[in-house]
Amino acid sequence: MRINVDWRVSARLTGVVLRWLTVPLGFPLLVAVYYGEALSPFLVAMAVSLLAGEALVQTGREGRLGPREAFLMVAVTWFVVPLAGAIPFVVAGTGSIAHPVDALFESMSGVTTTGATVLLDFEIHARSIMMWRQVSQWLGGLGILVLATAILSQIGVGGAQLMESETQTRDVNKLAPRIAQTARLLGELYVGLTFLLVAILYALSLVGLAPNMGLYNAVAHPLTTVSTAGFSPEADSVMAFSPAVQWVITLFMIVGATNFLLIYFALQGDWRRLVDSEEFRFYVALLALLGAITTVLLVLDETYAGGIEETVRHAVFNTVSMMTTTGYANVDFDGWEAGAKHVLFVCMFIGGMAGSTTCSIKTLRWLVVLKGFRRDLFTSIHPEAIRPVRLSGEVIDEEAIRDIYAFTLVNLLLFSAATTFIVVDGARAGLALSEFDAMGAAAATFLNIGPAFGIAGPFGTYEGFPTTTKLVMIVLMWIGRIEVIPVLVLLTKAFWTS
Repeated sequence: MRINVDWRVSARLTGVVLRWLTVPLGFPLLVAVYYGEALSPFLVAMAVSLLAGEALVQTGREGRLGPREAFLMVAVTWFVVPLAGAIPFVVAGTGSIAHPVDALFESMSGVTTTGATVLLDFEIHARSIMMWRQVSQWLGGLGILVLATAILSQIGVGGAQLMESETQTRDVNKLAPRIAQTARLLGELYVGLTFLLVAILYALSLVGLAPNMGLYNAVAHPLTTVSTAGFSPEADSVMAFSPAVQWVITLFMIVGATNFLLIYFALQGDWRRLVDSEEFRFYVALLALLGAITTVLLVLDETYAGGIEETVRHAVFNTVSMMTTTGYANVDFDGWEAGAKHVLFVCMFIGGMAGSTTCSIKTLRWLVVLKGFRRDLFTSIHPEAIRPVRLSGEVIDEEAIRDIYAFTLVNLLLFSAATTFIVVDGARAGLALSEFDAMGAAAATFLNIGPAFGIAGPFGTYEGFPTTTKLVMIVLMWIGRIEVIPVLVLLTKAFWTS
């Protein structure tokens, strides 16, 4: 049997990524030096990443990254990086994340920007270890941003190529002459937004509007806000901070879930692209609608007695957090009445815009699904009519529409299968889970949200799930972050031989 995939090209690129992983590992190493903490967790991880990366580079070869090689590289890279990222947790040997499975769970949750945690006691961990959790999510957000614009849009994963029509850019890689330059421009924007939020949060601390912030938290939280990821070194997440901080983070979660190409053009003075983007208008309208519904439900239930500002802030913050797949919490929403919790559950399946750092199905695909369904209803009445689906005035290719239908259906089927497994495996291990809690946990891991309901609630932990369930959740986070298709394609015989 002849293998038609040049796996050595994929291996070499994966090795390059692993070698570069030593750079972000250097930041928590500096934090460890500053606080006088153990350096070995990061030195060991750096050594392993460097050696493994060099071995892959030497095994591989330079060559053209075709579609098959891209699929393989994406899938493998997004698994080996969390493996390396788990090393500091194991070497540190503190708390639940010292266990290899839990360490991999925490690392996969970090790199995939999921935000689900198995931590039981936040205070026992070194500041440098907690900072590595934050850095891993920031790194994952940057990685998926480059991946979405440079690779997924070109191999047509679930209609990701439609980013070109939505940004009115004929080729997203021609924002600059070379892919590397495009990646650099988006990376600079990503870094710039991160530093801007650091400056704002620290300034709020200095003027007395964020008394619990401090420099450490002012650096830690922007790393997982702009990346719409959701880890916090605080056990109480964003509830630990003032309303001013919560409103600022709400704004930056919205920005992080916006198409970065549109943000780039807007900062260049071309606001028209942003305003003309039908997906952007749809995204903002959904945020407003779902936030308003949640607010009304909380008001009717008289959930909070602190006034309308408190109610609106909790409703808007958590709606934005769930829809943008960030996963922060400023209140224990698991205690809300059923209607408000179900709104948050629906938010899990939406996601932010294509070309952002968010996960889930994304607003671009839902917009196409709705437009396609409306078109199908019309042609059912008028079978002789020819009515193309348009997005921001551009006709969408029928193949792209079919890709999106298939992608959405596969996501919903895998979510259903994951829910069934979590219920059955939980019952086997004696873990009492309601169907809604199991659905929340499945959606939160597969769609890379983080917190769910019940024991996996906003201030809960996934540590209590059976080891077998956690292993499945690790796989769910992996395939959900790289949008399913690259993994499923690898399982087909045609990928390797035809």
